[in-house]
Amino acid sequence: MSNTPAMPLGNFSVSLAVKDLAASQAFYGTLGFERIFGDASQNWLILQNGSATIGLFQGMFERNVLTFNPGWDSAGNPLAQFTDLRELQRRLKAAGIELATAADESTTGPGSFMVIDPDGNPILVDQHVLPPRRALRPAR
Repeated sequence: MSNTPAMPLGNFSVSLAVKDLAASQAFYGTLGFERIFGDASQNWLILQNGSATIGLFQGMFERNVLTFNPGWDSAGNPLAQFTDLRELQRRLKAAGIELATAADESTTGPGSFMVIDPDGNPILVDQHVLPPRRALRPAR
């Protein structure tokens, strides 16, 4: 079995739709989660406890969301190589998966798309980094 997934979606986290950001941060802090990213003045924080990552989002989502971030490792560091979200989006569409929202495939860099699983759970693929550079082939 390969360590590389057939559909490398990126770093995984659960994005929680919270009613009170400060109360949620305090609660998850008691469970050992520490803030690693985010801006409370913009109503979002990213917390981590070991390899477990959660996002707290007040007023941004109606439901909790499974989130994948292409281009990041589990510590939020950019990766040198990863599959761009537009390629992932093309693969899902080719497999017959309907997109709830789509990234503009004529763009590069940050973007996102969303799919909904059979039970109505939203899955967000949210890329914040530029795609990896392709090796240039020498001119012949």
